[in-house]
Amino acid sequence: MISPMRLPGLPRRAASLLRRSQTGSGDFTWDLDEYVPGNSLSLYVRGRELFPAMEAAIEAARESVNLETYIFGSDAVGRRFAGLLAARARAGVRVRLIYDSVGSIDLDPTIVTLLRNAGAQALEYHPVAPWRPRWAWNRRDHRKVLVCDGKVAFIGGMNISAMHAPEDEGGLDWPDAHARVEGPAAYDADRLFRSVWYKHTGRWFDSPGDPRPAAGGAKVKLEANAELLNRFVIRESYANALRASRERVDIANSYFVPDWRVRRSLTKAARRGVSVRVMVPGVPDIRSVWHAGRATYASLLARGVRIFEWQGPMMHAKAVCVDRQWCSVGSYNLDHRSLRHNLEVNLHALDADFAGRLADAFERGLEGSREITLDAWRRRPWKDRLLEKFFSAFDYFL
Repeated sequence: MISPMRLPGLPRRAASLLRRSQTGSGDFTWDLDEYVPGNSLSLYVRGRELFPAMEAAIEAARESVNLETYIFGSDAVGRRFAGLLAARARAGVRVRLIYDSVGSIDLDPTIVTLLRNAGAQALEYHPVAPWRPRWAWNRRDHRKVLVCDGKVAFIGGMNISAMHAPEDEGGLDWPDAHARVEGPAAYDADRLFRSVWYKHTGRWFDSPGDPRPAAGGAKVKLEANAELLNRFVIRESYANALRASRERVDIANSYFVPDWRVRRSLTKAARRGVSVRVMVPGVPDIRSVWHAGRATYASLLARGVRIFEWQGPMMHAKAVCVDRQWCSVGSYNLDHRSLRHNLEVNLHALDADFAGRLADAFERGLEGSREITLDAWRRRPWKDRLLEKFFSAFDYFL
């Protein structure tokens, strides 16, 4: 379970989420100490599936709706959600919104006014105010979490934006990975939201959720970093999962600029004979990050890691699946910004059914991807090499 606050300086085990243990027979098992059983999970890879499910959960809420998002768009999707949130607030539901100031820099102020006039509360995370001391440009809230009544939560990579809406509705139809969880993990998600709310408003509130295991069978752990503490907990979970892999590792990540720890874990897994496949965008939205990430391809390919570039619209997922048994879905990119600066949260699941569905979605993604081979990569144009070298020198800031 996630505690409301963590004490400064509190030591944490290096393998906080999972550990690999070997039995006398040579079998490997997962450490379940920090997982919460009794959860039901659903997977969404497109906004056309996710948004109606989120809207239904908001409409069904009777006590509270807490939404935390990096981008709250002023487009049709954002206005539709704003209307739903305002309607629930007018119906007496406690509605709270946290949106990031930089991610939502284009948010129409009339949307916030609509929500507040309806009785909802809105918090702008680290407003863009250079004239203020310690205004923290780099400290961003990159989480995407919706919790209804403390019992149902949505966690993943999709923002409240038309970027994820289908093209026939005027969207860009970006593929992604998002999870719906019902059970005690939803209570944990609510507690994460409340901790951010308390830190920036000084006001704490109770959750109507229940931390006790429910009817579902999935074992879930939410892993989240904070502004100063536990900066590397999600990265450690990735590294530990890669060390525990036995057969296959599938990673889909939109901004893939892995640090040395993740690169080493990937190559060590490949040397053990694990099938390691990484899917990244082939049509990026931020080309500087894309070039910086491509600077890591040569060393990974030479050590047995296979890399695929998705050829459709911008692939925005942040997901990993290990041996079709363990998986992670959330907001965490494998780059320095997620590692050191942003608030992030990932849902880790030890559940063969959910992990299998994520692995199947990865396989479908490979059908629309182009594999980068080592021989072809060595023959890439010199202009690409220069761009990779240049942007990789600034990868800490991207």
